[in-house]
Amino acid sequence: MIEEMLFQGWSGIIRTILVGALAYGGLVAFLRISGKRTLAKLNAFDLVVTVALGSTLATILLSESVALAEGMTAFAVLIGLQYLVAKSSVASERVARLVRSEPRLVMHKGEILYDALRRERVTHEELLSVIRNNGSAAPEEIAAVVIESDGSFSVIPKPEGGGSADFAIADLPGRG
Repeated sequence: MIEEMLFQGWSGIIRTILVGALAYGGLVAFLRISGKRTLAKLNAFDLVVTVALGSTLATILLSESVALAEGMTAFAVLIGLQYLVAKSSVASERVARLVRSEPRLVMHKGEILYDALRRERVTHEELLSVIRNNGSAAPEEIAAVVIESDGSFSVIPKPEGGGSADFAIADLPGRG
């Protein structure tokens, strides 16, 4: 029983190598054809597609019940859907609002916006961690902190010389 868990024969290993190399090559080809936007992770939908592509590759590699042609079809479907959604969101503001969340200002001109933190379910301690990870020592050094559409944080330092960082946050609600 333990032996079978560790090694089931060379045919499975050879299949994994052959199908894996072909599936990997196919995925790289699809990604090159579809362009950089496919893996950009600019919003939650992009992240879902990226994770789904990885999961599909793993399934192709390890599941003998999934043929290479079926896996390649799954890659094409995922990349095609991502392309259509991205193209539609560029063409239609309504589609864009449907598939991506808006970035939110959670700190502005050194002031923590607690209502925004609550809406985004971010704690005060997590915000401080983001600020520290950015290398900032004090809130006074920061023009703004934004939680982006993809869930990442942008920390915008105050410009040296007393300039304004308003351009970087001009499209965000809640700035004042």
